[in-house]
Amino acid sequence: MKALVSFFVLAAALVGSSTARGQDAAAVERGKYIYTAAGCQGCHTDAKNKGAPLAGGRALVTPFGTYFGPNITADPQHGIGAWSDADFIRALREGISPSGEHYFPVFPYTSFTKMTDRDMLDLKAYIFSLPAVAKADVPHDIKFPFGFRFSMIFWKLLFLDKGAFATNPTRDATRNRGAYIAEALSHCGECHTERNFMGAVKKDVALGGARLGPDGDSVPNITPDPDTGIGKWSEEEIIEVLSSGLLPDGDVVAGAMSEIVEGTSKLTPADLDAIAKYLKSLPPVRTASSPAKSN
Repeated sequence: MKALVSFFVLAAALVGSSTARGQDAAAVERGKYIYTAAGCQGCHTDAKNKGAPLAGGRALVTPFGTYFGPNITADPQHGIGAWSDADFIRALREGISPSGEHYFPVFPYTSFTKMTDRDMLDLKAYIFSLPAVAKADVPHDIKFPFGFRFSMIFWKLLFLDKGAFATNPTRDATRNRGAYIAEALSHCGECHTERNFMGAVKKDVALGGARLGPDGDSVPNITPDPDTGIGKWSEEEIIEVLSSGLLPDGDVVAGAMSEIVEGTSKLTPADLDAIAKYLKSLPPVRTASSPAKSN
């Protein structure tokens, strides 16, 4: 009898283990898609110096100083390998580290806060499936007085709308999906929107372009304004840009956008269609910038 009981206990354990592995594999696969949409590798990999994926060191020049992407591999000492699920969610939702430090908004938690818990945890599962790299972070080089992390407490009170994405009842399911990808996962507004003197995006001109974007480059208006934005582009042309980087005039995207296209080109046709429909449905913003070109 004891042998029979032991057999069933062992069988149940094996089935449970197999189910857990299956769930983990599914989470990793979903997380890979989220990782692609979010463009994590671009900001956290020093590709210029042939750095290991996600090991940090990528420099980002801003008006406030130069920030270096941190190591987000699963290394427990130099990366995020010791983070719990709750730690990971808190970082993306609230911009707070496991030790309680406030992240600077160069880390786009102001957009990632809109992600669902499931997408966050799937993303964590994928990142933790990748090789860990024991590489220390490069310290930021921030101008005085912008380097004080405690000041982020007050900044967040003014500018962080914390919480998961809420569907807009005036949009259909496709446009809501496009909004979720553009506003949360791909965080388009972080680069394509002007910022105020405190480094927060100006929501009244969302996606209307930025004269001084990452690394000092100008970033185009991607609202449907016909003269200064992409109002003359068809949905098919928007999808083509996101798929191949080919612009309607025959030119190709360059700079940071070329890195973005590496990710968006891997999105499903349904998600690309959702992004295009969402962008075309936005209120046009007329700006002094020229229509979308190469950056």
